[in-house]
Amino acid sequence: MSIARQAVIEDQTQTISATMRAAVYRGINDVRLETVPVPQIGPGELLVRVHTCGVCGTDLKKIATGSHSAPRIFGHETSGVVATVGAGVRKFAPGDRVVVFHHIPCRQCYYCRHKTFAQCATYKKVGCTAGFDPSGGGFAEYVRVMDWVVEQGTVKIPDNVSFEQACFVEPVNTCMKGIEALRLEPGETVLTIGQGPIGIILSVLARRAGVTVITSDLYPERLKITQSLGFEQRIDASRRDTVEAVRQQTDGRGADAIILAVGSNALIRPAMDAARAGGRVLLFAQTQRGEVVIDPAVICVDEKTLVGSYSASVDLQEDSVRFVMNRELDLERLISHRFSLEESPRALDLAAHPQPSSMKIVIQPGMNWKSREGTQQ
Repeated sequence: MSIARQAVIEDQTQTISATMRAAVYRGINDVRLETVPVPQIGPGELLVRVHTCGVCGTDLKKIATGSHSAPRIFGHETSGVVATVGAGVRKFAPGDRVVVFHHIPCRQCYYCRHKTFAQCATYKKVGCTAGFDPSGGGFAEYVRVMDWVVEQGTVKIPDNVSFEQACFVEPVNTCMKGIEALRLEPGETVLTIGQGPIGIILSVLARRAGVTVITSDLYPERLKITQSLGFEQRIDASRRDTVEAVRQQTDGRGADAIILAVGSNALIRPAMDAARAGGRVLLFAQTQRGEVVIDPAVICVDEKTLVGSYSASVDLQEDSVRFVMNRELDLERLISHRFSLEESPRALDLAAHPQPSSMKIVIQPGMNWKSREGTQQ
């Protein structure tokens, strides 16, 4: 047994207090650090002490728009250590290092039979909570994992893999689902608009499918990361028109497929313009409902296709776990800032207002440090 793992197990012998600290959503743009009860677990369930939880754009949009009732505790890219197990749990024991999915579908309903798992009623229930209505709960010291997620959505982390690397399993899964929806063919050219952490993962997965990837971003600092990952065709959108640049690199046609990894609806039209006739455009970050003007002739006459992809696919769970645990991409490199739980409001504010130097933001409830920046090389 490794020294690190032994230390983790010994840490679990500590008494679990009745209360814990958590970042509680109380209303639009109102997240407060509060003391709340440690969630109680039932038969078949786990209590996991959170080590690292990534901040996801979907949580930020819920906080900013008030689309969900308060109070809630968000955070779903969660890795940590099993603190206690409920009656009947056989697959896990206190001290196990795990990463947890928060959504697992029933696999039997109409939507599951049609592989549209994110529309399944069981999937939408959310199987992880730190209290209040289940909403992931990773922005807290402990999270309760419900029985169906324990059985089908909790994964042990190998001793040689960090909690930070492991917390990317769920976002990698969502990216794999988006790439699958695009149905890429080897030899095609793909433009990825946005090179934040998700855009970079999407770019790497697209290249893995055998295509040529052109990356685009407004921040040159992010393009330096893509350059270090071997992406030779890059567009600095702060200096060049992306649509024109893509056409110049594709004999005037446009890219075969566009991945829009930025939440701005204003970029949908340029993304459509950057696609060749008969091309596809993946909307990956458009998670808020609203209206946008689209020229219908672009879809009918030019035969361009809009494709949507949302959340994770249980069919891709093993693939995403393999990708992360085998370190096919050093995902820790994408982390720019690490915050303690006490600094979670600041972490969420930075994630909601990204800067040229900010990439993936994570909250680490067990850490006592002030925020510190990572490095991307």
